Amino acid sequence: MPRHAHHGRSSAPQGPSQRQLRAGELVRHALVEILREEEISDPALVGVSVTVTEVRVSPDLRHATIFVEPLGGGHAPEVVDGLNRHAKFMRGRLGRMIDMKFTPALKFLHDESFNEAARMNRLFDDPKVKKDLVRRDLAADEPSDGWKDPDSKKDWD
Repeated sequence: MPRHAHHGRSSAPQGPSQRQLRAGELVRHALVEILREEEISDPALVGVSVTVTEVRVSPDLRHATIFVEPLGGGHAPEVVDGLNRHAKFMRGRLGRMIDMKFTPALKFLHDESFNEAARMNRLFDDPKVKKDLVRRDLAADEPSDGWKDPDSKKDWD
């Protein structure tokens, strides 16, 4: 008999633990404060407002991936590079603001979800796609079991 039996657990990958989610939110809130209060002298970050959309923390809480979106979405690669250049500085500030055993190493990435949402909206606005969506909506309103609505005037005229 195996020593460490898996009792009812699937081998499928699981999402982040509650601990990781709490740590990620703690780091996200602290980074928002740091970005709002600190003057970071980098040409890519001057006058740029950055939204911290999500922080994903590794299971050991030693690494954090921070997803950011510059206001307006412009110059994202330059802004992300600027944030990564100052990641050690922000980690130092973060260590003073949060109460965790380890201050995670920070890695900034551009949050592509906004671009993907805009792409999906453009697809849904395409006349060909709209036509299919309207057809599907109409088909969903019709009874599928052959039953006809007795109040419908179509059958009684």
